[in-house]
Amino acid sequence: MKSENVARSVLLAGVGAVLAATALLYLPGPGPQGPPRPPGPAERAAIAAHAGTQAALPDLAALIGDREKWLRAHPEDAVSWAVLGTAYAERGTRLADARDFPRAERALRRSLEERPAARGNLDAQLGLGVLAAALGDWRAAKEWGERVRKAEPKRWTVHPLLIEAYSGLGDYAAARKALEDYEKLHTGAAVRARAAQVYRDRGWREDAGAAALDAVALAGSAAEKAAALSRVGDLAWERGEAAEALEQHGAALRLVRDHGPSLAGRARSLAALGRSQEAGAAWEAALARLPLPEYLLEAGELDESLGRGAEARARFERLRTGRWVRAEAVLGLLEADHGDPAAAVTRLRAEWARGHRSVQVADALGWALYRSGEPEEALEFAKRATDEGLRSALFSYHRGEIERALGLDGPARRHLEEALRIHPSFSPLRAPKAREALAALGEPSEELPAELRGGAERRAGTGRQAGAPDGAPGSVREAAASGA
Repeated sequence: MKSENVARSVLLAGVGAVLAATALLYLPGPGPQGPPRPPGPAERAAIAAHAGTQAALPDLAALIGDREKWLRAHPEDAVSWAVLGTAYAERGTRLADARDFPRAERALRRSLEERPAARGNLDAQLGLGVLAAALGDWRAAKEWGERVRKAEPKRWTVHPLLIEAYSGLGDYAAARKALEDYEKLHTGAAVRARAAQVYRDRGWREDAGAAALDAVALAGSAAEKAAALSRVGDLAWERGEAAEALEQHGAALRLVRDHGPSLAGRARSLAALGRSQEAGAAWEAALARLPLPEYLLEAGELDESLGRGAEARARFERLRTGRWVRAEAVLGLLEADHGDPAAAVTRLRAEWARGHRSVQVADALGWALYRSGEPEEALEFAKRATDEGLRSALFSYHRGEIERALGLDGPARRHLEEALRIHPSFSPLRAPKAREALAALGEPSEELPAELRGGAERRAGTGRQAGAPDGAPGSVREAAASGA
């Protein structure tokens, strides 16, 4: 689960740049006399939105309050309704508070009532797209984003939305193209952050790390720099560098002490370093600040690995009964490993049928199928998850176990070793199981596979393979020696 949780954290760290990026934000002018006064909290949030960056949460709250007050006196202001709706969506995402999403939709629909889409209200349409992305409705997000892009091809704020939507649908080629368009239209920390996400999904770890460091260097505010540092930490953790990840998340928390993704990243890193008691306390702090479903699953699995069964069951039950968005893969893995695998298959097949075919959904569906006793079909989904590009220790572990169940010992050994090579401590539950599985497989046999052994024996008896021309190597050893 760990690598996929980091994936979500990477997205969450930059999601404010997408959700807040509406055009024509209201900004009060200078004071009546003298030079312009310093921007207040609402204005700072508006400036961040114009730049496509993440505002501090207190500034975002101030912007919401400012627009609510303004709209009580000016209910015909379509732009402010769009700003308010988009700000609600961002706050709901960053605080994991689903109550903000209906508010966001009401405000955005009101914006379209005041100024319909046919009259060019692109702000509200973009806002509805980013709300759909926040809810995990990737098809709707794609449709809204493509509609805005068609109407105004040079509107750079639509491209982060399209990157997320295409990635959620599993169309990584389209996501890469959207990044290229984004880079042509805009520059700065937000662009480099998105590049890090896309490069990571392609498996380009060095490029992803370099882009993430660029985002840190270009960040203009504490909130933006904290998000960028958290992303660097997440990427380090995925490479198996838990100590480096801990350092980067710590640096982010020194800037924004309650930065949710960094609190989670710190907990994850402590667990990987074997500092389990500290990790447990860190997870409590992370969940108090940002109770995301993937964090609950990770914290519960740490509890289970430490023999704290009651605590783990309480977290899993909270996960089952909560109101979540963008959580189908997480909930599927929960049921596959800690509940009803058949129910997990049903849930994840429905997600796949909706067109949500990311590598995360493919991996979760493959694992659920394996856990419900269908390893042959499971392998097809596991291959899709591992072959796309993203290097994930969890994906490799899942594929290795599925192959082991099918008697494919060579591929199973290769993928289990790969999981531990990518990250030796990728999960407090599954990393030990990967080692146990490798031990059970034992060392690879020096004998040829059965499908090749018969031919080799015939060649050894006849001097050369039947039908081979004179001068052809007469054995496998001769073929190797000849360079064939």
